[in-house]
Amino acid sequence: MKFVASLAFSPLDHYCDIARAAEAAGFDALALSDHVVHPERIDSPYPYTENHKPRWEPFTPWPDPWVAIAAMAAVTTRLRFFTSVYVLPMRNPFQVAKIVGTAAVLSNDRIALGVGAGWMEEEFELLEQPFRQRGKRMDEMIEVMRKLWAGGMVEHHGELYDFDRLEMSPVPQRRIPIYVGGLSKPALRRAARNDGWLSDLHSTAELAEIVAQLRALRREAGRDGEPFHVLASATDAFDADGYRRLEDVGVTHLVTMPWVFYGGTLDSLDSKRDGIRRFGEEIIARI
Repeated sequence: MKFVASLAFSPLDHYCDIARAAEAAGFDALALSDHVVHPERIDSPYPYTENHKPRWEPFTPWPDPWVAIAAMAAVTTRLRFFTSVYVLPMRNPFQVAKIVGTAAVLSNDRIALGVGAGWMEEEFELLEQPFRQRGKRMDEMIEVMRKLWAGGMVEHHGELYDFDRLEMSPVPQRRIPIYVGGLSKPALRRAARNDGWLSDLHSTAELAEIVAQLRALRREAGRDGEPFHVLASATDAFDADGYRRLEDVGVTHLVTMPWVFYGGTLDSLDSKRDGIRRFGEEIIARI
């Protein structure tokens, strides 16, 4: 079991200090969320709450994750970083490949790309990308980005993207892992075709059921013998025994806000650093 601290909803001026503390405490990675804007009126239903309202209020900080990752990579040496999740289909694949590839090079390949199809149609409209067929577009975007990251002259002639031979430099030295978030059958299939799955909030029993589905889908995709990461947040695991049970059902990375267990708050950097340190001593060191 590896441990990941989530930076969701944290002020930007906490990021580098949290990164240093997490690396010192033995965390494997930090997870960063993604939105570009928060419209005053949102009619799109949020899929992860019962009332379909977002879990955050206007003016919650949403810094660009890749700029933030570059800054944190500069003050750490071992810690990894990934997005959970980056709304891939509301972007251009060439721009994403350039941004993520550059971050990989500058961080010495300490990044992974966590992607999702997105849910806020208003945000897609503002970024001038179609909301419909976003899953299909995301699949082809991943194919395009893999070609661009491979280096050398490449071409692509697909249904949605078509280009003749070109090259993009610099390129990463190692393969960039791609993790996929989402609960629908297409999202789980997409995750199974790639390198990992990113959860929402689930019980251990729910995660066990989802992991079983992912394993079956990996077999269908012919990738069951390859490494696969399950990066999950649990609603019923709060100690070493609970985390071991998660590992038993197939969770490879626990994504958490460790300061919450020690009374820390989102606006207190000192309480976050203390919570990270204590979690490292009481949990990570034991596991």
